[in-house]
Parts: sequence; C-alpha cells; structure tokens
Amino acid sequence: SFATVYNTLETLRQKGGVLELTIDPAKKRFDPNIEPHHHLICLKCKRINDIHGSYKLTVPNSERADFEITGNHIEFYGLCPKCKSKGNCIV
Repeated sequence: SFATVYNTLETLRQKGGVLELTIDPAKKRFDPNIEPHHHLICLKCKRINDIHGSYKLTVPNSERADFEITGNHIEFYGLCPKCKSKGNCIV
C-alpha cells in the first residue's frame, strides 16, 4: 500500500538513507542520492535532474548575520528538452 511505501521512505529519511525534497509542498519527493548536489526542475512535467559536481558558493560576511553555514542546495527551474520541444513554452 502507499502508506507502507511512505512509512518506509520516512524511516529511510530519518536514518539518512534518502533525502526528502521540498520542491512541491503538495507532493513528497525522495532522492536516493544523499551526496551534496543541486537540481534542475522542469516547470511543466516536474522532472528533476541531479546536477553533479561541486560549485563553490560564498556568502559575504555582511550577509551572514552570524550564521555558521554548513551546506547549500540550489534548484534551477526551467523547461526540460521534451517539454521545450512541444512548443508550448508557457509556464
């Protein structure tokens, strides 16, 4: 059942086996890739692609407000090749 699947995914999330993505508050999405990475997200079909590699980002000291930064996650939004090729580029 769906309840069993979601309970299992929640247990895996709590143990660090999957990441929960908060891209769409109406749907839970889980990512089995727990290494730090970023995402490309299609605004039409909601497809999510991982961006592999490390991209160094810095926050100026004046903007940190005494935060100790321990990581980051960036989401890029647009249209995937399949949705773009359909010619309906209105998002």
